[in-house]
Amino acid sequence: MHYLYLAVVAAVVLGVVVGLVFPDFGKSLAWLGTAFVNLIKMMISPIIFCTIVLGIGSVAKAAKVGKVGLMAIGYFLVMSTFALAIGLVVGNLLHPGSGLHLDPSSIAKAQEQASKGTSEGTTDFVLGIIPTSLVSSFTEGSVLQTLLVALLAGFGLQKMGDAGKPILRGIEHLQKLVFRILGMIMWAAPVGAFGAIAAVVGATGWNALKSLAVVMIGFYVTCVLFVTIVLGAILWLGARVSIFSLLRYLAREFLLIVSTSSSESALPRLIAKMEHLGVSKPVVGITVPTGYSFNLDGTAIYLTMATLFIATAQGSPLSVGEQISLLVFMIIASKGAAGVSGAGLATLAGGLQSHRPDLVGGVGFILGIDRFMSEARAVTNFAGNAVATVVIGAWTKEFDRDKARRVFRGDDPFDEATRPEREAEPELVKAGV
Repeated sequence: MHYLYLAVVAAVVLGVVVGLVFPDFGKSLAWLGTAFVNLIKMMISPIIFCTIVLGIGSVAKAAKVGKVGLMAIGYFLVMSTFALAIGLVVGNLLHPGSGLHLDPSSIAKAQEQASKGTSEGTTDFVLGIIPTSLVSSFTEGSVLQTLLVALLAGFGLQKMGDAGKPILRGIEHLQKLVFRILGMIMWAAPVGAFGAIAAVVGATGWNALKSLAVVMIGFYVTCVLFVTIVLGAILWLGARVSIFSLLRYLAREFLLIVSTSSSESALPRLIAKMEHLGVSKPVVGITVPTGYSFNLDGTAIYLTMATLFIATAQGSPLSVGEQISLLVFMIIASKGAAGVSGAGLATLAGGLQSHRPDLVGGVGFILGIDRFMSEARAVTNFAGNAVATVVIGAWTKEFDRDKARRVFRGDDPFDEATRPEREAEPELVKAGV
């Protein structure tokens, strides 16, 4: 994906130049960004369906192993929710995108629709969640309907037990196909980024660049503070381990993640290094792959901050109620999207589509800096999973602190030739990663 990353960077730079030098021409290129966003929207329903169904299946598998699985799931859900909330708080404090007022005509239309009676709107909302058939949610593009069908299908397959395993395997293959298609679509990202950035910069000039810089720098700072302060406190209170010692120990893995923009690339090495650090193999085998599906701290922060940015940039900020509703949706919809290029973008579009369809077009704007923020997302996700593994190992008394001290001092160095064995968790990895 290195070539795609460089192509997106080059496209963003070219879009900025075109928007500043030839503003009218830049504004005429808006359809390129819109076309790419429509391609992403096309994938929202199948991605959400597959990830939710398989996510429920992986929770069931993890819960069956007993205390470790239940503890891991509870920890991950709390931390993901906390990360989403942090993203909302920071987004409300920074107000990124204020003053841009993109696409005011659609906003006025949305506000007019929102001014209807409360009881009528509530009734329409509830009825709108229920599809006319199991497949109509896919054809009509309703995210909430797809979410409902996915939840019902996931729990239904869970109740079927062994009889449902062939269907789950079929959905696994379907998910691979969906993500392969998404990967193909992502190769059009440079074109979409060029058109979106050129149009926005052509319409707003330097204000757009300032707003993009605010949200990007704010996101990086938030991730750094989250890892060093929040995760650091949890690691010290839960296992009496310094976050900086752990980060130094995983330095090579962080470099690998930055070079690939995906935390999945370092999954095998994280398993090996956590075992070498002194966490028992069963705890590592349960916690790491489950965390890769359910503990996406960096992605959670990104989703809420990006959503607030898009809403503010279009002059239609989300109300407190809408933000809470969005948080609940993201808690569910963000599961199972780790390590897949473009899945975070599709989840972001899905959240907007379900709550404020008039704002989905703004995804093309955030596309210009999405690749710049992907490294911070991946590194934060990885750090969160490493901390969770050590903490849960300590809570279950399956963590050798003496060995960890030797490892951190350099007395017991990690053998770089070691290849991690993954016999304990193949089904979890398949279901969630």
